Amino acid sequence: MYFGTNNMKKAAQMLPTRYLQMIFPIFNTNRTREIFGVNPTVIPTREEANEVHIYVHEYNEQEIQHYQLATVADCKALLTQTNKIFWINIDGLRKADVDAVSKLFNIHFLITEDILSVAQRPKMDEVDDHLFCLLNMLYFNDKISAVEVEQVSMVIGNNYVISFQEDASRDVFNQLRDKLKLPRTKLRQSGTDYLCYTMLDLIVDNYFLVMEKLSDRLEALEEEIIKYGNTRSLARINSLRKELIVLKRNILPVRDLVNGFLRSESVLIHERTHKYYKDVYDHIVQAADLVENYRDMMLNMQDLYMSKVNMRMNEVMKVMAIVTCLLAPATVIGGIFGMNFDRIPYIHDKNGFFIAVGLMLLIPVWMVWIFKKRGWF
Repeated sequence: MYFGTNNMKKAAQMLPTRYLQMIFPIFNTNRTREIFGVNPTVIPTREEANEVHIYVHEYNEQEIQHYQLATVADCKALLTQTNKIFWINIDGLRKADVDAVSKLFNIHFLITEDILSVAQRPKMDEVDDHLFCLLNMLYFNDKISAVEVEQVSMVIGNNYVISFQEDASRDVFNQLRDKLKLPRTKLRQSGTDYLCYTMLDLIVDNYFLVMEKLSDRLEALEEEIIKYGNTRSLARINSLRKELIVLKRNILPVRDLVNGFLRSESVLIHERTHKYYKDVYDHIVQAADLVENYRDMMLNMQDLYMSKVNMRMNEVMKVMAIVTCLLAPATVIGGIFGMNFDRIPYIHDKNGFFIAVGLMLLIPVWMVWIFKKRGWF
């Protein structure tokens, strides 16, 4: 009884996914758990950043300054200046620092909770005298062929935009930093609404770079399926399907986010900048359409793979059926002359063996000619 209980425990532990991982290491469920492991009823814990970097771009039409602050408390000096625009970029999230910034700029605690959230859906809110938007920057990791996600939160005030990033080592805002250095540009002459538009535009444009890399892998996978169509191709289909789910989950909600800026009646969004947000909206709609097209391509590749497997199976079955048919005459002849009767034609003839073997060879050759004539192979 004890032996049987141990066997049952071992059998329960060896799930089908475990067998797949043992046979094919590419079938790993960790990525699946990462993608589908979002439960809004369970509050996930965010790891505190080891370091927090605070960069400030202070500018107007005539001048610009760029510097780094040592602590969050140093941001207090920025509140007294109203003739300039401030972009405060905070790399690395720690609850104490986010709470301090929220208290300093009078940011609502609901926004603070969203900034510190994990795997939050892209959204746009108007709370008190602030506009808030949260979305994800996407990167493609060539080493593991996976889409990586970094959450970005932006709080728009009267003369400042505060951006919160998880990773201090990378972002897509280098073009924005370069534009700020140029005098008399639209960015330097506009307010925080245009600055927010520029940041959204850079994030959305980077989506196309990620999708382009996925598109290259889809094309390579399609050619591989047509040529080979083996088990490794099925694993790659499954892997790319998961990455498309990540794209869909992070890109499609951004359409509602940008639409929220277009419909907003906040004084922070000027009417002259609506056309720029409309341009971002057009881009995100195009990105969403591409994601749907890639999804259709993936479904077609799955059908192509199944057709390839079925075709190969049909070829194997056809060969086996032909071989079986060719061996049938020999089986029949051998069975007849192997019967235990006293009187069988040619059983005592000195050429009987050669006649039987000749029939066993000639009849299959004649059958091959008939099959070839009818185009069966």
